[in-house]
Amino acid sequence: MEYYGGIDAGSTYIKVAIVDSNGGIQGCKVVSTGIDCRSTAKKVFGELCDEIGLSQSNVPAVISTGYGRKLIDIANENVTEIKAHAAGSLRTAPDGKRIGTIIDIGGQDSKVIIIDKDGETRNFAMNDKCAAGTGRFLEVLSRVLEVTVNDLGALSLQAKAPCRINSLCAVFAESEVISLLARGEDRANIIAGIHRSLAKRISGMAKRAGLESDVLLTGGGALNPGLVTAFEDELMMDIYVAENPQFNGAIGAALLGRNSNGGAAG
Repeated sequence: MEYYGGIDAGSTYIKVAIVDSNGGIQGCKVVSTGIDCRSTAKKVFGELCDEIGLSQSNVPAVISTGYGRKLIDIANENVTEIKAHAAGSLRTAPDGKRIGTIIDIGGQDSKVIIIDKDGETRNFAMNDKCAAGTGRFLEVLSRVLEVTVNDLGALSLQAKAPCRINSLCAVFAESEVISLLARGEDRANIIAGIHRSLAKRISGMAKRAGLESDVLLTGGGALNPGLVTAFEDELMMDIYVAENPQFNGAIGAALLGRNSNGGAAG
């Protein structure tokens, strides 16, 4: 059995994954990027190998992707996030689902990737200029609401009448939320409104890119059930959550390494 590594070097977190020659996911690990993504990636990849009980010499290919992909010197090759996420979706989508659109919600950017039945990219769009279309939007507003990001999803599902958040700018949306709190608006309704605002912005980007069903949600945002529901309401279709959604890019990079080293495509 051979093993292949993927490193997704994001600006906020570094995610690593190891797959075997059959495409099985052997392990994943995430840590904060810190000030030196090169040394952080080396350290966390070594830790994951140790946890699996694997010598790094048994990993013939390590592929990097993400914001800092070209800085990862333990990688044999680097690929774009678009290519890595497309490859990952073939493995992480629910069984029997042919994914046409990937929506990736990261901490600092969001991506929409339109793919064909073979996982090849047909089109993509990215929001990396404004926090309102990213996980950062939720982080900023969760502090105003005095809840953790992890609690947002469950709270939003308790909403009876979601608020309308009109501002598509994170700064103005923060002021809007403060005003709603001052008027005594229910916190769950505000949180549901925030999710709808984010879903509306990214759904618009997806439609402009040529939205295709089925839709797979990846990234840390996919772990938020309130956001999944908001996307389903906005797009009026089922939204599927990737297996290990936060690691989809790292898993895809590892699979690309496997395929380039003679492993069976899958």
